Amino acid sequence: MATDTTVLSYWLNWRFLLCAIYILGVMVFGCFVIWKYEGKKKLDNERRERGIIPVGVLYKDEVWKTCLKSIHPSFLLAFRILAFVLMLGIIIGNTIHDGPGIFFFYTQWTFTLTTTYFGLASALSLYGCWHAGGGVDAEQGSYVAPKLEGSANTPFLKSLNNREEVYVHNIAGRMGYLLQIMYQVTAGAVLLTDVVFWLVIYPFLTSKYYRLAFFDVSMHSVNILILGDTILNCMRFPVFRISYFILWTGVFVICQWIIHACVSLSWPYPFMDLSPPTAPLWYAAVGVMHIPCFGAFALIVKLKHLWLSRSFSESYQGLR
Repeated sequence: MATDTTVLSYWLNWRFLLCAIYILGVMVFGCFVIWKYEGKKKLDNERRERGIIPVGVLYKDEVWKTCLKSIHPSFLLAFRILAFVLMLGIIIGNTIHDGPGIFFFYTQWTFTLTTTYFGLASALSLYGCWHAGGGVDAEQGSYVAPKLEGSANTPFLKSLNNREEVYVHNIAGRMGYLLQIMYQVTAGAVLLTDVVFWLVIYPFLTSKYYRLAFFDVSMHSVNILILGDTILNCMRFPVFRISYFILWTGVFVICQWIIHACVSLSWPYPFMDLSPPTAPLWYAAVGVMHIPCFGAFALIVKLKHLWLSRSFSESYQGLR
């Protein structure tokens, strides 16, 4: 028989107190890290000259360019559109098949976030590809010397035209920063949901008579498309943005607490139940898993940029 989660005794105990201190503590710490590092968009002259880029800076062209010049941005655009259409179809089909109650689960929260990311990424990629041509690149601010014929200064102008283009990177706007934040939260959350489902829930916390349904497999496999986007794009992966990942999970947990305090329901995941004495350990274990899940993607991005910058130095488009 399920425990009644609406009675005061379920919440007024040491188990919930420890879990609440843990969840709220890491969320407050995450907010502090965001306040300290996020939004440092202005580069002073000294940092420009020394080539030091603040960790929170994002440039406009990073959101739509590919990692190599040999890969046209339209390829990344096509990939993002296909991923968006596929994931949108799956989440709509799951909602129709099982009802809106599916959004009771963290998996559907993450899948919806990933779908939204690909939708926004497609829009920004389309904008970037549309404005990529021309004498003055709207995204990079590159200057191309004009060609004037019949002028006494023609040799001088020709020498200007033969010079390398000078690129002045423009800082991304709010939508660009929102995209990068969604990208990093999605990367960590996708790995967390897949690892927990395939390595913990399915083998140990489900009945032996449980059979995987189509949407179960889809929700925990198709979301890995974010890895394909990671391979193609040239966005960096600032480690401090694990704070957003922590806040994302923290908001989900608090929403579940509020719902269960008002209505007695089964928990979406058995380890969220606060009645057993091991509840604080489960919460702590899942919380700690955020670090390797986010760190794995950060390592993938780091190794990708390192390898491409050395193996394809002339074609590499990432920031060095």
